[in-house]
Amino acid sequence: MATDRLGIQVEAGDWCWIGKIPQPPADVLQAAGNPRLRPAMLPPLGMIGVVLGAPFVPLIMLLSLLAEAEEAVKRALDTKEEKERRRAKKEEDRRRDATIARQDLDKVFDGNWDGNAGQFLLRWYSHSTHHERMLFATEEGIVLAAPPKRVSVGREKRLQVVARIPASEATLVDPFSGEFETRILLIRFRDGSWLRVDTEELRSDLHMHVLRQPLPHN
Repeated sequence: MATDRLGIQVEAGDWCWIGKIPQPPADVLQAAGNPRLRPAMLPPLGMIGVVLGAPFVPLIMLLSLLAEAEEAVKRALDTKEEKERRRAKKEEDRRRDATIARQDLDKVFDGNWDGNAGQFLLRWYSHSTHHERMLFATEEGIVLAAPPKRVSVGREKRLQVVARIPASEATLVDPFSGEFETRILLIRFRDGSWLRVDTEELRSDLHMHVLRQPLPHN
């Protein structure tokens, strides 16, 4: 699809999104031309789907509660080895969350609006009002594609390239170097600033692509 419709040679790709963009200082916002900082609202078709799905919410909640009860029964019947694996998984999750907080990766970017990442973030929804991006890793750098406007269905059919970041300006990074299985990737710019994206797939094709790349020389 990427090669035929978008005309790019792709090494890896996945759908991704960013967190809520914090409110920039007034002077930064004005200097950038008061860009859009939020995705567009759901289109009418999507809103209709939400309304039609509302009656099923209680059923979904009930099924969720039943699934949680079943999981609790399974935990109670766990063998010693299974309980140990669960404890190890919880400890790994705690270490992951602590690492995320320590490195400020619970934020959407490094916080410097004058940096390359901050300036790119200001233009994020000016490129497209859709809430997601298809992020491609290519030999030339990073390519972001999306429908020009937010859609509720058919996102792939409406894809257009909305931004290109040359390899000379930024690279894609797994901040944990594969230690933790997460959706988090960073677009790290050459000035040291970074922008966090979350992939649709856990440890996505993009993560595996990044981990296959040679480590940069100091």
